[in-house]
Amino acid sequence: MRTPIVAGNWKMHKTVTEAVELTRAVRRGVMDLKGVEVVLCPPFTVLAAIKEAIGPAKIGLGAQNMYFEEQGAFTGEVSPPMVAELCQYVILGHSERRQYFGETDKGVNKKAKAALAHSLTPIICVGENLEQNQAGETEAVVGGQVRAAFEGISVDDAKTIVIAYEPIWAIGTGVAAVPAEVNSIIGLSIRGALADVYGEGLAQSIRVQYGGSVKPDNMAEFAVQSEIDGALVGGASLKADSFLGIIKAASKQS
Repeated sequence: MRTPIVAGNWKMHKTVTEAVELTRAVRRGVMDLKGVEVVLCPPFTVLAAIKEAIGPAKIGLGAQNMYFEEQGAFTGEVSPPMVAELCQYVILGHSERRQYFGETDKGVNKKAKAALAHSLTPIICVGENLEQNQAGETEAVVGGQVRAAFEGISVDDAKTIVIAYEPIWAIGTGVAAVPAEVNSIIGLSIRGALADVYGEGLAQSIRVQYGGSVKPDNMAEFAVQSEIDGALVGGASLKADSFLGIIKAASKQS
């Protein structure tokens, strides 16, 4: 039984004051909720404040990115030890990082290995663009991203990784993918690729989130799909009510 995981990717939003206020509202909302794991992924500038605001609550904290080197003359970058001091999770290979900052499959793999070496849980993002989707290339693109991200990673480490399937054409557009189609893509392209490398048992144990215009009113449709284990939430995670609605819809007790 895979426990759903709902992570809020705040992207480049929230000052310290705003972030703490939102965190406290989420903390109150999930206090008695079971059957789902919750993670907040705010900007680097507010991680320390959010860690304090979370306190003893069972809410995970994640960074939105990191570099693979441990230290050095890399102006503007943040290292794995810096992230690990505050976080348990780190988002890697998000489509915006790939699109705007030139991240590659090889780079995502290096970051994943660095994260695992520091006991961080990577949330590795994969997904095809609209042109690739319409050309019938989804399986090749997504499966290729999965294989590249996991290259050289041991079975024990692979078990701990979370994958987020985010079709690029659904991110921030308000147009979510069809749940049944997402379920099929995850089963075929993601778990299929993992099974080729590690075997069916491990492929079925890894949690795979959906991301892309997730809202409280459509999360329940994704949650009932057998291959989907929660969500990586963008815009809807910036308001407590909508984020809590998604969390509750994803919960096994809902």
